[in-house]
Amino acid sequence: MDILRLPLIGNFLRWRWGRLVLQGLLLFIAALILYDGFTGPQRPSENLATILSWIHYRGLVVLALLLAGNLFCMVCPFHLPRTLAARWSMRGWRWHRALRNKWLAIGALFLIFWLYEWLDLWASPWLTAWVAVAYFVGAFVLEALFAESPFCKYICPLGSFNMVNATISPLQITARRPEVCRTCVGHECVNGSAAVAGCPTELYVPQIKSNMDCLFCLDCARACPHDNVALTTRSPLKEAGDAKSWLPRVDVALLALMLVFASLGNAFGMVPPVYALEQRLATLLHTQNEAVLLLVIFGVLNLLFPVLEGYGAAWLSVKLTTEPFSPTRILTRFAPAAIPLGFSVWMAHYGFHFATGALTVIPAFQNFLLERGITLLGDMPNWRLAMLLPVSKLLPIQIALVVLGLGSSLWGLDARARQLFARQSESGRAMMPWAVLFLLIAVAAMVTFSLPMERRGTMMMSGN
Repeated sequence: MDILRLPLIGNFLRWRWGRLVLQGLLLFIAALILYDGFTGPQRPSENLATILSWIHYRGLVVLALLLAGNLFCMVCPFHLPRTLAARWSMRGWRWHRALRNKWLAIGALFLIFWLYEWLDLWASPWLTAWVAVAYFVGAFVLEALFAESPFCKYICPLGSFNMVNATISPLQITARRPEVCRTCVGHECVNGSAAVAGCPTELYVPQIKSNMDCLFCLDCARACPHDNVALTTRSPLKEAGDAKSWLPRVDVALLALMLVFASLGNAFGMVPPVYALEQRLATLLHTQNEAVLLLVIFGVLNLLFPVLEGYGAAWLSVKLTTEPFSPTRILTRFAPAAIPLGFSVWMAHYGFHFATGALTVIPAFQNFLLERGITLLGDMPNWRLAMLLPVSKLLPIQIALVVLGLGSSLWGLDARARQLFARQSESGRAMMPWAVLFLLIAVAAMVTFSLPMERRGTMMMSGN
C-alpha cells in the first residue's frame, strides 16, 4: 500500500506546505519548552520542559517508530532553520570526506547519554532548555555552511536514534516504477526542483534499500516531476533479515550495536545497583567525582562492550566455520540483526516512564497558565496526576516486549546467516555466538526491569 495514494493523508503529505504545518506545531511545543524551561518553576514534575522532553517525547517517538517510521525527523522543528540558512548562504561547502560516516554520531549519542545522567537533565528544566537551544544552533550553523544536511545525517543524536530504529518500521520510500527513474534526466528527487528542495541527506530514491539516513521529509515526493515516489508498507523485519539492505561498514554496524547496549545502560542508570557500582568505582579510582565515575560506567557499557562483544562474537563465528570470512565482514552483516532487540528494550524502558508519568503534563500545563493569570483549566492543579497504568501492570508488558524483540532479532540473524553461508550447517554455527549474545542482552534487560526503577519527572520518584 502506498500511503501517498490515500485520499486525505496522501494529499496532505504531498502538499508543498504539509511538512511546514507539522513543523510549526512542533515549533510551538519547542517554544513552550524553551519558555517554561528558562522562566518556569525549576521542579521537573512541574515544568513543561522536562515533562515534554523526557517523558512525552521519548514515549511517543518509540511508538511512532514502531507504527510508522521516522515521523519525528519528518516534522522536526530543529530542521526549520534549513530554509532560512539556505537563503543566507551559498551553501557551497561539502562535508569533509573523512567525516562522512557515523563516528561523530556515535560520539554525540554517547555524550548526550552521559550528560543526561551526570547533569540530571531530566531534573533541570533550565538545562533541558539549553539542550534545545544547542540543537537549534547546531542545525542552523551547519545548514548555513554546507550543501547537504550534515547535522541530521552525521551528528544529531536524536536523528541517529530515530534513523537506526526506523529500520524496523513498516514504511519505506520507494520508486513506483523503476523504469521511470532510469529515464529521468533531472533526478529532482535528490537534486531538487525549482519549487522544492531535493533530499537533504542526498538519497536517490531508486537506490534506497534502508530507512537509514532517511528523514521521511518527503521532499523527494514533492520534487519528483513524474509523481514516481511512493511511501509504501513493508515487513517491519525486512532490514533485520536482509544482509544487502545495509552498507557493510564498521561505523554503521557499531552504531547499531552501540544503541543496543545503550538501551541497557540507560535503563541501568535508573536502578539501585548503579549506585552501588558508583561507590565501588569511587573506592577503586580514589575519586568522588561523579562525572568521572559515570564516564567510566557508560564508557564501558555504551562504547567498550559493543566493540568487544561485537568483534568477539564475530571472531567466534569465524572460528566455528570454514568460510574465509574476516571478523569485520561477519560484524557488518550480523550486527544489524540486533536492532529489533535493542528497540524492544528502548520501548520497554521509555514506555515505563510514559505510562507512569504521562498525565503529569495536565497539572503542569494548568500551572503554566495560572502563573500567567489564565484560569481556563481551573485554579487547583492536581499534582498527583501521573500514571496511565499502575506500575504493577507494567513488568509483564516489558518482559513480553523484550521476548518479542529477542525472537525478531534471532529470526533476522538466521536469515542473514543463511544469505552469507551457502551451507545450513555453516550458517547455524556462525550465528551461535550472536544468538548467545542476544540472549544475554535480553536476560540482562529483564533483570533490570524487574528492579525498582526511578519514576523520573513525577512527584512519586520511587519505582516499582
